Amino acid sequence: MRCIGMFDATSSRDVTEPDLWHHGDSDLGHNLVDFAVNVRLPRPPQWLMERLTTDVDWASYPNTEPARQTIAAHHGVDASMVLPVAGAAEAFTLIARAIKGTSVVVHPQFTEPEAALLAAGRQPRRHLLDARTGFTLKHQRVPAADLVLVGNPTNPTAVLHTAHSLMALSASVLVVDEAFMDALPDQSESLIAADMTGRLVLRSLTKTWAIAGIRAGYVVGDPTLVRLLAVQQPPWSVSTPAVAAMVACCRAERAEEADTLAREAVQYRSDLVKRLQGIGLRTVQGAAPFVLLDTSPISATSLRGLLAERGFAVRRGETFPGLGPTWLRLAVRTPAQHEQLVEALIQIKEDSCPSL
Repeated sequence: MRCIGMFDATSSRDVTEPDLWHHGDSDLGHNLVDFAVNVRLPRPPQWLMERLTTDVDWASYPNTEPARQTIAAHHGVDASMVLPVAGAAEAFTLIARAIKGTSVVVHPQFTEPEAALLAAGRQPRRHLLDARTGFTLKHQRVPAADLVLVGNPTNPTAVLHTAHSLMALSASVLVVDEAFMDALPDQSESLIAADMTGRLVLRSLTKTWAIAGIRAGYVVGDPTLVRLLAVQQPPWSVSTPAVAAMVACCRAERAEEADTLAREAVQYRSDLVKRLQGIGLRTVQGAAPFVLLDTSPISATSLRGLLAERGFAVRRGETFPGLGPTWLRLAVRTPAQHEQLVEALIQIKEDSCPSL
């Protein structure tokens, strides 16, 4: 039996142009349990708070060199391949200004790359991955371009593409957003390597260490391309606290803690997926600490408002090209919070489909 207003999400198409400038923090609300924002911890660890507030030279202009050297050592690359940035969002703006020519953005993914290209007066081409194949990357189907941008693991699908499929893309410059790669215990599909000719990888410290407000990220890649980005970067755009955070989080002694958080996220993700599938909902197979959920078995419209009424904030899907309003992205939280969310979905399902 099908609920009133139900439809087949694989055959329907939302023709409304997505709001590329919408982000998950806009879906938050007062006193709502946060499933909308992909930050793993409620607050930074105590050791990081102490590092950010002790012996920090606030009077001097920022110096990113300590961060650059620490990040280079962390990844085993030359320091000329590293550029600290004020979050990955700044990196997309620098790329849009510095890397010329035709561009392709692989969607669904974080919308900031396309938004940055549009803001720079560019007209990128979209390549949409298919929900029917689990949003997996078929490299031979992606159009060739001077600049190709793709996420891995991809936000919002959580799909982890193989390094082989990414390297097979036809691009003069390949940009891979690896903002969530450090949330995976095995980062084997990362494209960070000693030789990154024609490649740029973006990383973020926000998700693992709960420092979204500090704006701490970095680029690793082809030294020639890194220099092009550096020319576009405003002076002192990376703050002194951001530099301190990069140095503290990328030190070797933090590797074990980061790995523990990543392994915990894998377990918690599995818990959330099992609970959602247990009530008949479809989830996209992925690896990142969030889950893309298809709610079309319950409703033809977004459940975001109904979940907010029951105390939960979720990330709407319709602002991502290639998705529609029945898709929701859910951040991985604790099993207890997962149970509460699923209970709310059951209530909505029973209200919408009382005969089921």
